[in-house]
Amino acid sequence: MKKFLLCVFLCFISVCMFGLRAEDNNAAVNEEVKEKEEEKNKSKLTLGGYGEAAYTRNFYSDQWQRYTNAEKYKNAGSHGRFDLPHVVFFVGYDFGNGWSFSSEIEFEHGGIESAVEMEAEETGEYEGEIERGGEVALEQFWIQKSFSSAFNLRMGHIVVPVGLTNQYHLPTEFFTVYRPEGESTLFPCTWHETGISLWGRTKSWRYEVQFLAGLDADRFGSEGFISGGAGSPYEFKIANSYAGALRIDNYSVKGLRVGISGYFGHSFNNSLTKNTRYKDHNGEVFIGSVDFHYNNYNIVARGHFDLGHLNDSKEITQFNKSLPAASPSPKTAVASDAVATGIEAGYDIFAHVAKFKQSGQKFYLFGRYEYYDSMAKVESGILDYEWCGKHRMAAGINYYPMRDIVIKAEYSKRFYKKQYNDEPSISLGVAYAGFFK
Repeated sequence: MKKFLLCVFLCFISVCMFGLRAEDNNAAVNEEVKEKEEEKNKSKLTLGGYGEAAYTRNFYSDQWQRYTNAEKYKNAGSHGRFDLPHVVFFVGYDFGNGWSFSSEIEFEHGGIESAVEMEAEETGEYEGEIERGGEVALEQFWIQKSFSSAFNLRMGHIVVPVGLTNQYHLPTEFFTVYRPEGESTLFPCTWHETGISLWGRTKSWRYEVQFLAGLDADRFGSEGFISGGAGSPYEFKIANSYAGALRIDNYSVKGLRVGISGYFGHSFNNSLTKNTRYKDHNGEVFIGSVDFHYNNYNIVARGHFDLGHLNDSKEITQFNKSLPAASPSPKTAVASDAVATGIEAGYDIFAHVAKFKQSGQKFYLFGRYEYYDSMAKVESGILDYEWCGKHRMAAGINYYPMRDIVIKAEYSKRFYKKQYNDEPSISLGVAYAGFFK
C-alpha cells in the first residue's frame, strides 16, 4: 500500500512539474512571439522633410546694370517677390543589422513646371511652355553601414558639411528668412556630391571624412565664386579629378558646439572641354571654415568664418570666357580668394511667460551681421568688381508655435562702397522641418 501511494505521489509530482515546465515553455514562446510581433510592428520607415515659403519687398532696382551704372538707378522703385526657396521630402529605411538608407528630393523655388498646350490663338499649334522656373534635385541618396556610434560608413549622394550652413541648413536652424547670404553665395549650398563618407561620434567629439568628385571649374564666376561648380549640368558627373572634405565638432561645453571644416580638390580637369593648352593647370580649391552654435539661457547664437582659395584663377577665367555661348559656364572672371563671415543671435522672450514656456512656444528677437566678398583677391589682369564685397545687417523675429514650425519676419540692408546704392528690404516667411513618421 505504501509503495502504491508513493508511486501515485511521484506520478502526481511528475505531472505537476511537466505542467509547470510546459507553462514556462509556453510563456517563453508567447513572450518571444510578442517581442517578434512588436519588432515587426515597429516601423522601420521614416518620412519627413522641410519647406519654406517667403515674401520679400526689395527697395532697390532689380536691373542687372544697377552696379555698372549705379547713379541711374539711385531712385529706382521697389519690387516684390514670392518664393518657395526649398521644399524637401525625406524618405529613410532601417534594414537592420546596421544597414540603413536615406534619400531627399528637393524642389528649389517651386520646381519646374512644363507643359505642351494647343494654342487657339495660334491656329491650333502645339506649343511647349515653361510655367514655373526653379530646380529639382536629388539632394541625398545613400546607403549606410553602422558598426558603432564611432564608426559609420556612408556611400552614395551625400551632403558636404563644409561651413555652418551646409551642416545646418534646415529653416529652423537659422534666423533669417533665407539662408545666410555669405556662405550660400560663395559656396555650393546645400552642397551635395556623390562619394564616400566615414563619420562617427565619441564622447564630446564628432568627425566626418569624405572622398568626393572635384568641382567643375567651367561654372565658377565673379559673384558666385565656386558655388556653381557642384553637381553637373550633364547627365553624368565629371570625375577626372577628386576631392576630400573634413569636419570635426566638439560639444564639451554645455549648449555649445564648435566646429572646423575644410575642403581640398582639383577643379580644372573636370571641365568637359578643357584643351591641352591648360594641361599643367589643376585649379586647386582650398576652403577653410570655423563655426559655432550656442543654445543656453534662452539665447541662441551662431557664427562662422570662411576662406576660399582657387589656384589658376587667371587661366580658368581665360578658358571660361572662350567657351561657346551655349556652354553652361557664366563666362565671367573668377577671383583667387573669397571670404565670408557672419554672426547672429536671438533671445527667447517667451521664456519669461509661464503659459508660453509650458506649451513649448518660443519667440526670438534676433539680429545678424555678415560680410562676404566673392572677389576678395584677384590675380593681375583680372578686373575686381568692388560691388561683390557686401556688408549686410538684419533684425527681426522668429515665432515657434511648436518646435517644428517657425514664422519669420525681418528687415535687412546690404551696404556697399559709396559709389553703389545700398539695398534695403523686408521679408516674411513660414517654414517647417520635421518627421511625419
